Amino acid sequence: MSWLSILALALQTAIGFQGASYALGAVGLNLHFGYTGLSNFGHVGFLLVGAYGVGIAADQGWSIWTGFALGIGAAVVLGLLLGIPTLRLRGDYLAIVTIAAAEILRLLANARPSEPLTGGSRGIGGLSARLGFYRPNFIPSGTYGIGDSFVFSSGQLWSMLWTWGLAVGATLLVWRLVRSPWGRVLRAIREDEDAATALGKNVVVYKLQSFVLGGVIGSLAGAMIVLNAGSVSPTRWIAPLTFALYTVVILGGAGTVWGPVVGAVVYWFIIDLAEGVLGNLWFDISDTTVGAVRLALMGVGLMLLMIFRPQGILGNKKEVMAGGR
Repeated sequence: MSWLSILALALQTAIGFQGASYALGAVGLNLHFGYTGLSNFGHVGFLLVGAYGVGIAADQGWSIWTGFALGIGAAVVLGLLLGIPTLRLRGDYLAIVTIAAAEILRLLANARPSEPLTGGSRGIGGLSARLGFYRPNFIPSGTYGIGDSFVFSSGQLWSMLWTWGLAVGATLLVWRLVRSPWGRVLRAIREDEDAATALGKNVVVYKLQSFVLGGVIGSLAGAMIVLNAGSVSPTRWIAPLTFALYTVVILGGAGTVWGPVVGAVVYWFIIDLAEGVLGNLWFDISDTTVGAVRLALMGVGLMLLMIFRPQGILGNKKEVMAGGR
């Protein structure tokens, strides 16, 4: 494979569905971590309930809109159940509770008694067809792009259109909210929670609102991931997905409006570029080794970023240092 093809494939992944879905999930996490200072280490749990909302709707013969409503409703309930007892405490309690809750949800979805509802370890398949996700696709059949490497099918473009549309819509919503008095209170809580309390703000309520809203945005990312894949199973919703979204947020710039979008594109470009370069070496290397090495390289890159540019690509270093992040 030529080096130009490797670059084209990396760019295709970065601006394609993978980049879009990670951008959407990271927008919700950025509202938690970047703007409110909440250490949510179980963000994948919100993606899981959004995914299974769509999966259960397909399995029951309901509409795609019912599936979205189920996922959003489940994300609201999950946010309230986790947030009410923990947001009054220190941030590390929230981190412990959220990462444990996400793993419990995954195990419940995988358990044999849950098979009538979640499909158990087999999951639920045929989602896109049963929900008619591609039925309104107005893009003519065929492939679109440049050359042999940078190409998208009409189905891929349809998924990208939906997911990037949701990512940009969620980003604009966050931009509008953080510029409002509500958003200024969130930033005050992030910088100094005691000072915000002294000014008469109900800190717990504001943190809970941010937690639930960010979780809802995350649930939309989970729903789009399974609609694009056509199936939902418990194996996808593991802790490393949360850590990858943290990498996206930090890379783009925590507490910046467009940081998650930029971070997602750069993250997937680097990941796929590293995989292409490793696969193009003159000596043989297994796929397992390639996967491990590319993640290790991303970890090294993240450490260098935190040392030399902790504010990320779009962040403000003074704001990061003032917030103690």
